[in-house]
Amino acid sequence: MSLRITLADDARCPCQSGDTYGNCCGRYHSGAATAPTAEALMRSRYAAFARGDADYLRRTWHPSTRPDTLDLDPEQHWLRLDVLATTGGGPFDTTGTVDFEAFYRYGRVRESLREHSRFVRENGQWLYVDALA
Repeated sequence: MSLRITLADDARCPCQSGDTYGNCCGRYHSGAATAPTAEALMRSRYAAFARGDADYLRRTWHPSTRPDTLDLDPEQHWLRLDVLATTGGGPFDTTGTVDFEAFYRYGRVRESLREHSRFVRENGQWLYVDALA
C-alpha cells in the first residue's frame, strides 16, 4: 500500500528542477498540463514516486508495458534525482531517452537506481515505455 504525500504549490519540486511544485511537476500531476519533453515526463514521474502517486505513474506509462497494478513501498524515500543525459525527446520528437540516477533511502540504507529510460510521444503526450539494458 502506498502513501500519497501532498505538496503545497509553493514547495520545492521533488524533481529538483529548481522550480516550485505548482509551476513544475504539480501541473502535470493534476492534469492541468502534459509534459512537453521526455525529460519533463521523467522528472514528473520521479516526483510522483517521491509523492507516492501510483495513479500518475500508471497514467503516464505506455499501455504496451504498463503493469496491471502498481504498489509503491511507503518505506522507500526518494532523496535526489540526477539527469545524466538525454537523446531526442524534444517538443517535435516522437521518441527519446533519458539517463538518470535516482537516490533513495530504505530504512537506514541509502541506495541509487540508475536507468536508461525510453519514451514515446503519442497523440501529443509523452509516455514512459521501459528501461533499456
